[in-house]
Amino acid sequence: MHRRITTAAQNLYSQGHFRRNSASERIIVGATKWCVFQPVEPTRAVVEAAIQDRIERMQSDHVDLLQFHWQDYSNKGYMNALEILHDLQTEGLITAIGLCNFDAIRTDEICTQLGPGVIVSNQVQFSLIDTRPLHGMSDVCERHDLKLLTYGTLCGGFLTDRWLGRSVPDLYSGKLTPSQRKYLDMILKAWGTWELFQSLLGVLRVIGDRHGGLSIANISTRWVLDHPFVGAVIVGTRLGISEHLDENYKVYGFNLTEEDNAEIEAVLIRSNGRRIITTIGDCGAEYR
Repeated sequence: MHRRITTAAQNLYSQGHFRRNSASERIIVGATKWCVFQPVEPTRAVVEAAIQDRIERMQSDHVDLLQFHWQDYSNKGYMNALEILHDLQTEGLITAIGLCNFDAIRTDEICTQLGPGVIVSNQVQFSLIDTRPLHGMSDVCERHDLKLLTYGTLCGGFLTDRWLGRSVPDLYSGKLTPSQRKYLDMILKAWGTWELFQSLLGVLRVIGDRHGGLSIANISTRWVLDHPFVGAVIVGTRLGISEHLDENYKVYGFNLTEEDNAEIEAVLIRSNGRRIITTIGDCGAEYR
């Protein structure tokens, strides 16, 4: 899996519609999720019904990448569900199986039990603010040849030029999206202060200028993509509304230098970023 930027479509129907009506000659890979939040007995019938539903809504005869989330770790049914998903993969209903918001311990357990190559990815949060994948998850990825599909890389848009030099927004003003409220809360309560965050944006702006006027978003994305265990960065855009395609493509045209990374690290080391894993928990813990 080559490291790249991928766009998150709003739902399965829009993915199916986009694939059916796309005139592009590029290969379109449709990734979707099966998230189990409530207790369920993962029988063959239950698992197959979930996959068939996604196949129908994506207007395909298979799922390219099925990303599996299981809410309750104390219920080991997730192993049964994954074994059935593997059976469906061998039958051609699924091309590849990934995880979604699994922590390092369970990811290692799953990959060990299912064997090499069965699980190809884990979708987790990773950014300059949230660096939890560096603590444990990166080792699991190397051990099992796993790639992370990362979201939250721009922290709901806070890691962009738009917020450079601006005062801290009111969390409860009603002007922020749910995503922005989530990431602002993490910046202020788990990572550091707004003043330190402004210092980070300032450093990213200097680095962007050094590389010919690239955006803060470009630098933030490149930093994530430069980690070898990252397979792709998921950019939360809205098709036909706010895609930023030309802007996002610029991330492929440069590399961060040792000087760039040293300047970024000089800010990160002043934050609580390395301790977020102890305050929030490992990858995906915020959803459990």
